[in-house]
Amino acid sequence: MPRPLSRFSILVKRGAARIARIELAHLKWLPMSSTGERFERAIAIMERLRAPGGCPWDREQTFDSIKPYTLEETYEVLEAIDHRDWDELPGELGDLLLQVLFYSEMAKEQGTFSIDDVLDRLSNKLVNRHPHVFGDTKADTSADVKRNWEALKTEERKKRLRENGDGTRSERTAAGPGSILEGISSSMPALLEAQKLSSRAAQVGFDWPNIESLFAKLGEETAELREHLQEYPSPGPRPEGRGVAGSGRPAIPDDLRMRLEEEVGDLFFVMANIARYLALDPESALRKMNQKFRRRFQWIEQRLHENDTTLERASMEELESLWQQAKQQETQA
Repeated sequence: MPRPLSRFSILVKRGAARIARIELAHLKWLPMSSTGERFERAIAIMERLRAPGGCPWDREQTFDSIKPYTLEETYEVLEAIDHRDWDELPGELGDLLLQVLFYSEMAKEQGTFSIDDVLDRLSNKLVNRHPHVFGDTKADTSADVKRNWEALKTEERKKRLRENGDGTRSERTAAGPGSILEGISSSMPALLEAQKLSSRAAQVGFDWPNIESLFAKLGEETAELREHLQEYPSPGPRPEGRGVAGSGRPAIPDDLRMRLEEEVGDLFFVMANIARYLALDPESALRKMNQKFRRRFQWIEQRLHENDTTLERASMEELESLWQQAKQQETQA
């Protein structure tokens, strides 16, 4: 048996001691009886991977290099949920948890924070934002809970502004109180950001009075887009033809392109608000539409392949007929 590289003791928070032995080829552990022990094991494995003599790839990673994987793993979790793939979901959640452990280990190495700080922040936040469970506040409905939650988050933002003594505080004080939109990341998917921005503004009454007014706004924005399209070079907008994307299209003046982009953005923003009114996640709705399109289009490709032809050789009439058949196949399934 290979000689152990190191030994260390890990204290489980409930007071029980557990000893983990790291060996050259693999890790051997005492039997685990609690969730805490399993979590400690994952932390120790992450430490080993980043330690001298660990994995070269893991040791080379930085906060910036890991970011794309975090986004990728998040979407794989969402995909497993959309497909109701309960066998796959635990693995995907584990991959997502790995990102948290990775960031925390790198932060511990540079002396900024550790996984303990992450867990403490999480526990404190859950307790502080649920005074109806851990305190004397009353909340009988989900709506009550949500109102309390948003009020607490607002107070937390104000507190952070007051406690910021690094020079930013005086600048913000001079400019006025902090924005109610503060804390909404601009790096999240745009549809989700639109929903969060409008939801935060709605908390102070800046909202459409009913969904019919939203449909009226949708019609208004559509009309504005059509108005700008009157300036579109002849023969007007056309879908991309087969071949090089955009080939044969008329050149669009930059000013017109910017106005068209703005109007299309307005349409997306209104649609995000319609989803919010219906208590739907616009990102999830669009993702499911993408999956539906992918499924139907690949069905068409399969049928064409079975008939010894290709997409390029098929007419639009044939493709449309197959598309309708694909829809019927899903209805009958």
